[in-house]
Amino acid sequence: MTTAPSYTEACADWRRDPEAYWAAEAQGIAWTRPWDKVFDPRAGAFGQWFAGGMLNTCYNCLDRHVENGRGDQPALIHDSPMTGTVNTFTYRDLLGRTEKLAGALASLGVGKGDRVVIYMPMVPEAAIAMLATSRLGAIHSVVFGGFAAAELATRIADAKPKVIISASCGLEPGRVVEYKPLLDAAIALSPHKPDACLILQRPQAEAALTPGRDHDFNARVEAAPSHACVPVLATDPLYVLYTSGTTGRPKGVVRDNGGHAVVLWNSMRMIYGLDAGDVFWTASDVGWVVGHSYIVYAPLLRGCTSVMYEGKPVGTPDAGAFWRVIAQHRVKVLFTAPTALRAIKQRDPEGKLSRDHDISCLDALYLAGERCDPPTGVWAHELLGKPVVDHWWQTETGWPITAGFRQFGLFPFKPGSGGRPCPGYDLHALDDDGRELPQGSTGNLSLRLPLPPGCGPTLWQNDDGYRASYLADFPGWYRTGDAGVIDTDGDVWVMGRTDDIINVAGHRLSTGSLEEVLASHRDVAECAVIGARDELKGQTPIGFVVLKSGVDRSESDIAADLVALVRERIGPVAAFKDARVVARLPKTRSGKILRATIRKIVDGEDAPAPPTIEDPTALDELRALLAD
Repeated sequence: MTTAPSYTEACADWRRDPEAYWAAEAQGIAWTRPWDKVFDPRAGAFGQWFAGGMLNTCYNCLDRHVENGRGDQPALIHDSPMTGTVNTFTYRDLLGRTEKLAGALASLGVGKGDRVVIYMPMVPEAAIAMLATSRLGAIHSVVFGGFAAAELATRIADAKPKVIISASCGLEPGRVVEYKPLLDAAIALSPHKPDACLILQRPQAEAALTPGRDHDFNARVEAAPSHACVPVLATDPLYVLYTSGTTGRPKGVVRDNGGHAVVLWNSMRMIYGLDAGDVFWTASDVGWVVGHSYIVYAPLLRGCTSVMYEGKPVGTPDAGAFWRVIAQHRVKVLFTAPTALRAIKQRDPEGKLSRDHDISCLDALYLAGERCDPPTGVWAHELLGKPVVDHWWQTETGWPITAGFRQFGLFPFKPGSGGRPCPGYDLHALDDDGRELPQGSTGNLSLRLPLPPGCGPTLWQNDDGYRASYLADFPGWYRTGDAGVIDTDGDVWVMGRTDDIINVAGHRLSTGSLEEVLASHRDVAECAVIGARDELKGQTPIGFVVLKSGVDRSESDIAADLVALVRERIGPVAAFKDARVVARLPKTRSGKILRATIRKIVDGEDAPAPPTIEDPTALDELRALLAD
C-alpha cells in the first residue's frame, strides 16, 4: 500500500518535471491513441497539452465504467422538488440514453466539429445532451435556461449550431418559464439559423413545434439507432461556454478534450477526496462552468454518483431543502455557492432545520462562485461540524486555481481564504507594472504561463481576443482579473475583481475586506460594498446590507453600528460613513451580486439590467432607495 503524497511533495513533483507529472495523471484516462507530446509549447496562445493524443470524453464518462462492471451503479440522481420527483439513472441507463440521443443528432446531420447549442432547464436530458454531443466529436455550447432571447441570439450567431436542443419550459417556484417563445425569438434575431431543433416537451407547458425545423425530443430519440463514440484529438474543442455579462461580441471560452478529462478526473480525488461510487452533489446549474465541470464531467469521469437538483436552497419547500437532499441521497461532499448558504442562514439563522435530517454522511462542504465572507464560513462550519473549504476558479480555467485538498489532508481552517494553489498553477500577486509582489501585498493575481491542462486555450474563433483579454497586460502571465493577497503560509485571499479595489484618498482598499466587517454584524445576512465617486477623495465606500429574518431594530441604529464597526476593525482610513439597508441585492441567476451595476447606479450612470440578472425589479428598488 502506497502512502499518498503531501501537498508539498505533490507541488514539488509538478515543479520538478511538469510533463512527467501530467503524463502520470493522464494514466487515469482511456486513450484511443497516446499523445506525441505531453506539452507542445509552439502551439496555441501558450502551448497545448497531450498534442497528438486521441480519445472520446463520453467514452471515458460512461462506456468504460459499464465495460468495467459498474453498469448498475447510480451515475446520476435527478432530484426535483419542482415536480416532486426523484429519478436515478445507472451508468448503463445513462449510456443507453446517450447512445440514442447521439444517434438522433447524427440523423440530423451532426458530426465531428459541428456545434450544438443546449438551452435547457435542470433536467437529466441536459446532461445527456452534453454527453451525446461529445460522443459524436461535436462541440456543445450550453446557454443558461431562460436566458433572454437577445442574449441567446448572440450566442447562436457566434457558435453557428447545426442543431439546438431545448425544452418547452423551465420551472421556478410559483411560475412556469416558457422557453420555446424565447428560443423562437432568438432564432428570428440571429443571422444564423439552425438546421433543426429538438424540443423536450414538459407537461407543465407543452410547446407548439415549427414544422420542418422542430422535432419532438423523445420521439426522435426513440426512433434513432444507437451511435458509437467518435475519437477526437485531445486538442479538439469539447465545448464553448460563453461568459456572463459580456457586451459586444460574446466571449466564448473554449475547452479542449484531453487536458479537461485529465484534470477533472484527477481533481475529484485530489481536491474533493472522492472516488468511484461516492455521491457528489454540486448545487449549481449546467449553464455555468461549475455545472459543466462538477455536475456532469468530473463525477462521471471518476465513476462517482452525481446529484442534479432542480430546486432552490430556500422555498422548495423551506430552508431545510439542502439538508433533505444530503440525507436522502447520502451525499459525501456538497459543492455550492456562498450565496446559497447566506439564503439558508437568513431564513434559519440557528440552522434548526438541519436537525430534522441525518446528514452524518457529509464529509465536507466546498464553496465557490464568489468569495465566501468569513461569518458565513464560520456559521456553516459550526453548524455542520465538518470541513468548510472555499476555493477559487473561473470559467476560463475550468477547474480550481486554489483549494483545500482532501487527498493531502486539509489545511487549517482560515475563513476568508480560498486555499492554496493547485499543483499546475504558478500563482503570484503582481503590481500594476507586472512585477512580483512580496507575500502579504495586495496585487493582481496572475498565473505564470503555461497554464496547466484543462484551462481554456483560446476564445471561440478569436485568438486575438484571448491574447488581449488575458495575456497582453503582463507578458508571460495570465491575468485573472482578480485582486488578492498570498500570505506567508501560501494561502490565497481573493478580495474581488481588480475593479473592486477602491482608491480612497490615495489608499487602496479592498471592498472584500469591508464586506467581511459588515457581514460579521449579528443582524446582517449578506452585504455588498462598492466605491462611489467622490470629488475630494476619488472614491468613498458605501455598504448595502440585507438583514436576517426577525430583526426588529431600527435601520438607523444598525447603520450606526456598521459605521462604528468598520472604524474599529479597519480604521478611519476607510472613510466608511454610509450603510444602507435593502430588502435584497441585485444578483445574477447564478447568485453573484451585481456590484458593477450597483456602482453605476450609485454614480448616476446608465445601468440597464444585465441579461444575467435574476430579478430586474431589484435594481428599481435600489434606484428608489438612492433617490430618497
